[in-house]
Amino acid sequence: MGCLLLLLLFKSQPVFAQLPFYTDDPAVTQPGKWHFEFFDEIDALQSAQYPNLRQNTANLKLNYGLPHNLELDVDAPYLTIYRATGSQTSKGFGDADLGVKWNFHKASSASRVPAFAASLYIEFPTGDTRQELGSGLTDYWLNFIVQKPLSDKTRLTANLGFLFTGNNATGAVGIQTTRGHVLTGGISLLHDLSPRLTLGGEIYGGVADNNGLARSQLQGMLGGQYTLRSGMILGFGLLGGKYVASPRIGAQIGVSLDFPDVLHPSALTQNHIR
Repeated sequence: MGCLLLLLLFKSQPVFAQLPFYTDDPAVTQPGKWHFEFFDEIDALQSAQYPNLRQNTANLKLNYGLPHNLELDVDAPYLTIYRATGSQTSKGFGDADLGVKWNFHKASSASRVPAFAASLYIEFPTGDTRQELGSGLTDYWLNFIVQKPLSDKTRLTANLGFLFTGNNATGAVGIQTTRGHVLTGGISLLHDLSPRLTLGGEIYGGVADNNGLARSQLQGMLGGQYTLRSGMILGFGLLGGKYVASPRIGAQIGVSLDFPDVLHPSALTQNHIR
C-alpha cells in the first residue's frame, strides 16, 4: 500500500506537458491562438525489454485556445524501435491523442489557493500493434493538475491521473496492459533563473491494477527551457528510471511555438506562460 500511495504522486504519460517536462501545468493557450510543440527523445530501454534496445520518439502536438479557459489538443508520435541483431527495427506513427484541458482556477498573489486544471484525453489505436507501435485499444485518460507558486520565480506542480482502459504505452515505453486501469502521477519543481532560462526537475510514474506486461513505471527528469525569442522556447532534458516500463536512460530536445506571437515578437514573457 505504501508503494501505491507513493506512485500516485507521479505521472507516466509522456505527451501532454510543457516541454521537456511530462508533468502537465495548468496553463492553457489563449483564445484564438495556436500552440505547437515538437520534441525528439531517444531512450535506452531496460534489459527486460530485450530484444528491444532503444526507442526514438518524435512527437508533434498542436493546441488551440478556446474561450472560458479551455484548450483543445491533438498529438501524434512517430516511433522507431531499434532491436538486437536478428530482429527487425520497427518505425511508423504510434497512437494519436485528442484532448481538452480546462484551467478552472488561476493562482493569485492575493490568495493562497493554488491553480487548478483538469484534462481529458482519448487515445486512438492508430499505431501498428504488430510492430509494437500501438496499444490496439482506445484509451481514456483523466488528469488533474494543481500548481502552487512558492515565489515569483519558483513553482511546484503535481498531477494525478487515471486511465480507464489501461494502456499508456508509447511504443516500448510505458505501462502495457490488455485490460485494466492505470493510476498515474507526477510532481515537478521549476525555477526561473532569468526571464529566458528556467531549470527544474520532476519525478513521475504509474502502476497498473493487473499483471500485464510492464506493470509499473517510475522515472525522473532534470531539464529546462530557454526562450529563444518571444513565442519560441527550446526545451531540453535528461531522464532515467527503473522498472520495465521506464527508459533506463534517455535525452530529449524540443521546441514550442506560439502563433501568432512568434511572427510578431515583443518583450519576453515568463517561460511558463503560454
